[in-house]
Amino acid sequence: LISTMARQARATESRKISSELFTLTYGALVNQLVKDYESDVEVNKQLDKMGYNIGVRLIEDLLARSNVGRCHDFRETAEVISKIGFKTYLGVTPTIANWSGGYDEFSLILDHNPLAEFVEIPDDHKKLFYSNILSGVLRGALEMVSCLFTPTKSKRFDNICTVN
Repeated sequence: LISTMARQARATESRKISSELFTLTYGALVNQLVKDYESDVEVNKQLDKMGYNIGVRLIEDLLARSNVGRCHDFRETAEVISKIGFKTYLGVTPTIANWSGGYDEFSLILDHNPLAEFVEIPDDHKKLFYSNILSGVLRGALEMVSCLFTPTKSKRFDNICTVN
């Protein structure tokens, strides 16, 4: 029992260290993009493009790891994205909200954005969507399974994404 508990504690600590390392590495990446490009709009485009390329590949890994079959409707797609995708790769589960009347559009709301954990965005970067890589990941993954993704931005740390 003690050995099992010790392994679980090490695994949890390892995941926490990995997520913190990822968060800091992502921050360094965004910082470098801000230095390399002249406008926040261009940085946002680059983050989206990088995320898209990740999402195209990540969907295959998610489907292989999770044994998720074909989703029967868009509600099921939302559940898989939220409860399996985000949980597997970011360790958080966004809330699914704001369903459209036809149930063909919804929002994913992150109560805690792990990418923005150690971040303060200067006032001169008001147009920077710091977590725009997440929009790209979702777009790339969903396009691979024949869904259309339209990102919306409501806060500087991109805590809401709309999927349709």
